Amino acid sequence: MKRQFSNVDYKSIPLFKDVSEEDWNNWKWQMRNAIRDIPSLEKVLPLSEEEQEHLAKTLKKFKMAITPYYAALMSKENVNCPVRKMAVPVLNELHIAESDLSDPLHEDVDSPVPGLTHRYPDRALLLVTHECSMYCRHCTRRRIVGETDEDMAKGHLEKAFEYIARTPEIRDVVISGGDPLILSDSRIDYILTELRKIEHIEIIRIGSRMPVVLPQRITDDLCNIIKKHHPVYVNTHFNHPKEITEEARQACEKLANAGVQMGNQSVLLKGVNDCSNIMKALMHDLLRIRVKPYYIYQCDLSEGISHFRTTISKGIEIIENLRGHTTGMAVPTFVVDAPGGGGKIPVMPDYLISQTEKRVVLRNYEGMITSYTQPSDYQGHSIDNCEFCSDDSLVAKDGVAKLLNEGGTIRPQAMRRETRTNGNGKQ
Repeated sequence: MKRQFSNVDYKSIPLFKDVSEEDWNNWKWQMRNAIRDIPSLEKVLPLSEEEQEHLAKTLKKFKMAITPYYAALMSKENVNCPVRKMAVPVLNELHIAESDLSDPLHEDVDSPVPGLTHRYPDRALLLVTHECSMYCRHCTRRRIVGETDEDMAKGHLEKAFEYIARTPEIRDVVISGGDPLILSDSRIDYILTELRKIEHIEIIRIGSRMPVVLPQRITDDLCNIIKKHHPVYVNTHFNHPKEITEEARQACEKLANAGVQMGNQSVLLKGVNDCSNIMKALMHDLLRIRVKPYYIYQCDLSEGISHFRTTISKGIEIIENLRGHTTGMAVPTFVVDAPGGGGKIPVMPDYLISQTEKRVVLRNYEGMITSYTQPSDYQGHSIDNCEFCSDDSLVAKDGVAKLLNEGGTIRPQAMRRETRTNGNGKQ
């Protein structure tokens, strides 16, 4: 059944009952009035003595910030409300699991200049602020987000622009943070303008949760600024159908009407969306608001979020319940962002059962097993007269793709068997 997107009823909440419609729809008012302490939260949600005690302990280590808009989405009665779980700190955040890491994705290690991560050959991640309008409890970058609520210093930004300009293989820049859309319109325009001055930058991406937690930020002025710098893509972060309101729909529609291609990156979270039916509803609703499902992330190994983690097999199960059971446009890629800077590794159900030189045996979503006959006279692509193969910028220079193109071996460092050889290389 087609779900109706509801408007947020903020007047029913004591803390906001006297707020004017003009203020409520002003993103700067929303920012100034974010819920950051227990007394304010008590005016939105009833809190037991135990909850207050746990909050007080958790807030000594981790900050809280919840936009009034997002607070209005939380259930007052249901402590297991998915929106509440993503917004309100809990004592479990103080538990550091054995596998937890401060910087699980090695973003700091792969940073040639402050605020810039260059891991993949042709793209870079530019962190332009440590601040967010809301501090999500499952945040991967909690080591830096909220610690120093300031924009990246102009000098740091200039060094990042200089590095990108002298690294011609970078064709794609992802602007993130914090949340980059927390910056002023003029600051965003400056960053986009400087990147567009670099000739080899083809596309710019912005990663922002603003359409989810503060859709009022998506103003006509902001859309007009982004529109000047196309192609610009925006990836946002809806995790549950409850987050898709009429206000969120309007925000995404504004961006789409401004020519912005929108994608969504969900995180698989225990107690929030670790259900195939919830995920299917979310993906359907995203397409209805003109947002393409892009990734489902396995929850990272960041400190203090182990209570959100599911098994990887749960993610595979969800993809199994999407592929073939709904439109392919609603099926994102399930990825594990590998610890140690390994990057995004796609994980999916096994559809390839076996293969020979003559045939490949496959199964579909129904369990039907079929074979595909491979051509016997296929000679393979000839690189001799191919203009794309002669373009050095397109040729893979490392990893498994390089082995396929050139042959050779990838060897782990310090293999144990090599330490057992004598000076002549013989055991």
